[in-house]
Amino acid sequence: MNNLKFIPMSHQHAKAIATWTYPEPYSLYNMDDVEETLEELMDGSYYVALDEEEQLIGFICIGEAARVPGGYAAGIYNNEQQIDIGLGMRPDLTGNGQGGLFLKESLSFIRHLSNHSSLQLVVATFNERAMKVYEKAGFRKGQTFLSRDREFIVMDQI
Repeated sequence: MNNLKFIPMSHQHAKAIATWTYPEPYSLYNMDDVEETLEELMDGSYYVALDEEEQLIGFICIGEAARVPGGYAAGIYNNEQQIDIGLGMRPDLTGNGQGGLFLKESLSFIRHLSNHSSLQLVVATFNERAMKVYEKAGFRKGQTFLSRDREFIVMDQI
């Protein structure tokens, strides 16, 4: 998974991602294949990660698209110096030690794309394996908040 290539989301990639199915308890991250979802994925804030063979590995999103609705009420989106990021790996690639490399490549691309010095992401508190990957990359846990009856935690990297 070295040397990933990031390109803007295409309709073909959006349709593929919208059908990804994660097992429990990660089904929270499942999308649906409706036009509204596809439009969001193609709003200009999403990029796909392709491997050396042009296979779809995952996606990233930047800015408002990466924000969790309950975070607004919790006041976590008030720092203009931070950029909000979101990531998703293809379900069959998760849980087998590839997340760190995917994150590293993603962060490198995001830093090249943006002049923000501080990154912030939000993850469901049950997703301990993702939090471990983020912590290894220098993200720190922050406040927790509820969104749609689920608990999330803010993590930032300066």
